[in-house]
Amino acid sequence: MSAAARRPVVIIGAGPVGVTAALLLARHGVPSLVLERHRDVYPLPRAVVVDDEVHRILQSVGVHEEFAALARSARGLRLLDARHRVIAEFTRSRHGHHGFPQTSMFDQPDLERLLREALARRPECELQGGVEVVSVTQDTDGTAPVRVTFRRDGSDEDEHVWADAVLGCDGAGSLTRDAIGAVWEDLHFEESWRVIDIRTSRPVRTWEGVDQICCPTQPATFMRLGEDRYRWEFRLPAAVHLDGPDGRERLRELVAPWMDAPSGAAGADDFEVIRQAQYTFRARLADRWRRGRVFLLGDAAHLTPPFIGQGLCAGLRDARNLTWKLARVLQQGADDGLLDTYERERKPHARHVIRLAVAVGWAMTGGQDRGAALRRAVVGAACRVPGVTAAVSRDLSPALTAGPLVRRRPGLIGRGLTGTFCPQPWVIVDGRRIRLDDVLADSFALLTAVPPTPQMTAVATALDAATIHVDDLDDDGTLTAWLARGRADAALLRPDRVVMDTVPAGTGRFPDPTAWASLLHTVRRTTQARPDPLPRSTAP
Repeated sequence: MSAAARRPVVIIGAGPVGVTAALLLARHGVPSLVLERHRDVYPLPRAVVVDDEVHRILQSVGVHEEFAALARSARGLRLLDARHRVIAEFTRSRHGHHGFPQTSMFDQPDLERLLREALARRPECELQGGVEVVSVTQDTDGTAPVRVTFRRDGSDEDEHVWADAVLGCDGAGSLTRDAIGAVWEDLHFEESWRVIDIRTSRPVRTWEGVDQICCPTQPATFMRLGEDRYRWEFRLPAAVHLDGPDGRERLRELVAPWMDAPSGAAGADDFEVIRQAQYTFRARLADRWRRGRVFLLGDAAHLTPPFIGQGLCAGLRDARNLTWKLARVLQQGADDGLLDTYERERKPHARHVIRLAVAVGWAMTGGQDRGAALRRAVVGAACRVPGVTAAVSRDLSPALTAGPLVRRRPGLIGRGLTGTFCPQPWVIVDGRRIRLDDVLADSFALLTAVPPTPQMTAVATALDAATIHVDDLDDDGTLTAWLARGRADAALLRPDRVVMDTVPAGTGRFPDPTAWASLLHTVRRTTQARPDPLPRSTAP
């Protein structure tokens, strides 16, 4: 690569978040260069859970079918006491709001290989491994282009590439985070845990979901990863060794509540430790996620304790939220202010998920005093209240707060549909049974249960949005019922399937036409003449 090379987007880090960001940009026609210090996928499992929203993101990059073939759906999460009695159970459906199982278990290396294979099929994407980024610099006013300096394996010579935007997907020790002057906000959780992955042919007692053992002296997490693969996580000091004869005996004691004792000497070693690693689980949030055209995604922006399985999910949500906006700015000349909505929308959600994970962590490990016992009792009592467990499960992905891309209806009690995701049912189009997103493609879309009025049509035209009548989709009534529950005749969807605005039932119009002027200025080509596309009359 020459010293003068320039790319629209440079992505630092080829983990799941970085590669997914590259694939999403490619769908919008934006080329990218991905720089990764390792030459191959890290071979050991780390993340093991995604939800149906993230499975939908995998659909958008074209790997959902391959992923479904290697993943297993799980029944949900249970909180158990020290004697393995159920305190609370958060069940998950095999068919969630987004059209996929609400919880899928997998091995991260398998997912990473799928993503890299997809990347190799996209001419817009280039991955260079064995490359260490040493600096990211831009003008003091934060304007593009950004200079990325790197070195190849075995070389002490600096090389440079210029980028219109840089995505820092470089993990907890992010160089990119330092480059934009971001610092961690400590959300007050830090514990050292041992993660152990085991393959065994012995019978293992499992409910096909995740167990969290709420015990101050020996908290633990357990889940099944595959036909004969399991993961245990224990809060253990780094000085505790599980290798050698003594360590193996200690390991058998730790997993004994889930496994019957081996029969005879021949069964003593019939399980294989695939790996064990010591991790410090932390709860942290970067104080800023952007400077100019440099952005933080994934663990570079937030660290989530693993107790609700949302760490990787949060990073892939970052990629989905940012990439369509960045593509619109780089390719269609949209206002740079559109990029301000990335942190504004994603940071509150990340904070919410981290706090929820910390709450579960404290329910599991919150000390040995009387207060800890009381906290666990309160958790158990609260989770027995009808509807509480369902509400907690739903709240893993709360609605986006109001902003330039999320319109709230004046006078509406509650949120309505704005800021939430459109469901994804199977639909039939031209005799083919396909998923809704395959119909909507990557653009704005107006889903309507009524004939579109002139104002609705004008809004759709201004955004180049496809107008789709739900009755034409033959979707078993899911979309009609969803609009009815939200008291809406139509919903305007963003490219990431978030509801931007709705037409209240019986009105035939979006409620605040004047608000669309700033929105259209933000999302449309800035050099384009803008005659007012909205009828001045408030009549349908």
